[in-house]
Amino acid sequence: MAKVWVLDTETKGTGAEMVPLDKVLERRRHAPKRRERASRPRRTPAAETEARPGADPTDAAQSPGPRRYRVVSALTGQTVADGAGLRETVELVQGGRSVADVRVYVWAPEAGEWRALSLEEQRLLRAASR
Repeated sequence: MAKVWVLDTETKGTGAEMVPLDKVLERRRHAPKRRERASRPRRTPAAETEARPGADPTDAAQSPGPRRYRVVSALTGQTVADGAGLRETVELVQGGRSVADVRVYVWAPEAGEWRALSLEEQRLLRAASR
């Protein structure tokens, strides 16, 4: 009777190797059982406030305010709008020939920096009020 060969991908290197099925089954029989992943408990807003040392409980009740956007021309690299609201940003994005004419960033207060929107997010802005 012919041996059945399988592709063993459990090697630690970058490649895999062809091994007899018997060898793979034998290795799995003697291998220790894998631990089940424990699900992480979800953090509640109260837990987040407690996790930050020196956090003021009234900070959690305040809303972060409207998002701020930065629009930069992809052709010239000049900033077209800085700290603009959503409505102004949508108008600027729709005013271009294509979504690739501008790069749009949103202010991320938790990171303290501007985050670039993906092309898909920019397409959504462009189609927002059409």
